[in-house]
Amino acid sequence: MRKQYRSQLVAEESLAEEPMGQFARWFRDAAEANVFEPNAMVVATATPDGRPSSRTVLLKQFDERGFVFFTNYDSRKGRELAANPFVSLLFPWHPIARQVIVTGTATRIGRDATAAYFRSRPHGSQLGAWASEQSTVIASRAELDRRYAELEARYPEGEQVPVPPQWGGIRVVPDAVEFWQGHENRLHDRLRYVLEEEKWRVERLCP
Repeated sequence: MRKQYRSQLVAEESLAEEPMGQFARWFRDAAEANVFEPNAMVVATATPDGRPSSRTVLLKQFDERGFVFFTNYDSRKGRELAANPFVSLLFPWHPIARQVIVTGTATRIGRDATAAYFRSRPHGSQLGAWASEQSTVIASRAELDRRYAELEARYPEGEQVPVPPQWGGIRVVPDAVEFWQGHENRLHDRLRYVLEEEKWRVERLCP
């Protein structure tokens, strides 16, 4: 399977001064192009001895400080990030032949910010955060449904659900952000922001 990409070239002088500004532009482009869930990203983590794992999660916030997602801290990714904070993010915007690849360091956000976001979630998602001991083995789907039903009875719609202590936000603070644009003949544009001495510089990579 092979597709010939046809898109506009990306010149260095067209980029924003810093990567989060450029990400905001491309994220808006992806949303306006109706890319399905443009905030879906692959999060890659690794154990201290280098065994990698990856999964898709949803980006929930981004600003000049970095990229934020929420998870169970006791999940596989939560445990791996606690032991080894180096992380990579990949935004695969295939319909517009673009990718954004982030490398950086993960830190937990404050509990107040976590609580504010948790209370903005749908009621069912709040209950789900309690029902699922993420990444652990469970006997059956029926067991998961039973846990959820018990929580639904304890916290009916309209009643405030407490924030699980093991659940919260993780901010990825980038040290490099690559913007990849597909082109004909596999001569893609790859422009990478690299942080050096608190300043961002841009370098072009061979495709």
